[in-house]
Amino acid sequence: MPQPRPDYLPGHYYHFFNRGAHRVSIFREPKNYFFVLKKMKIYASKFQLSVIAYVLMPNHYHFLVRQDGEAFARFLPQYVFNSYSKHYNTRYDHSGTLFEGNYKVKLVQNEAYLLHLCRYIHGNPVKDGLVADPADWEYSSYLEWIGEREGTLYNPEFVREYFASPTDYRNFVFDDLRGRDLPDDIKLYLANLEK
Repeated sequence: MPQPRPDYLPGHYYHFFNRGAHRVSIFREPKNYFFVLKKMKIYASKFQLSVIAYVLMPNHYHFLVRQDGEAFARFLPQYVFNSYSKHYNTRYDHSGTLFEGNYKVKLVQNEAYLLHLCRYIHGNPVKDGLVADPADWEYSSYLEWIGEREGTLYNPEFVREYFASPTDYRNFVFDDLRGRDLPDDIKLYLANLEK
């Protein structure tokens, strides 16, 4: 039975994610990634959301957002990915389901999960063996977080609130990638994301 969607309330953080049906690629070429990012920028503004962290992988995606206003943010993933599905189906003469059911969404309820989720999202390309350094994956907000790219789909105030410098955040991410032990409750939370 599907879990009920959380209410979207101002000031709260939400992690939404999904993958391709049968784990197949949902992004075939760079312009596919940029299509989603462009739509995300448009609809994040419309639904009064701040994008905190994101990664687009060949067969799945993760977005961490904060609800800033009263708009119905729960519709954001639908608008972005329904639009993308139509684009994909037309461009590649595809029919059938692109995604593995409806997107999943989790309310992020404490600061420790919030910070570990950011590095989990940014570390995804390394953990999946696509790159050796998250800075080498273009379709993520990691480069903005470490000050190596100016982008509009991230919240610099959020980054500065939790990390004194880009190097501090980079070290935080690499601690995880090097296998530093995490508290058991955070390991369980992150493991559940991969199911």
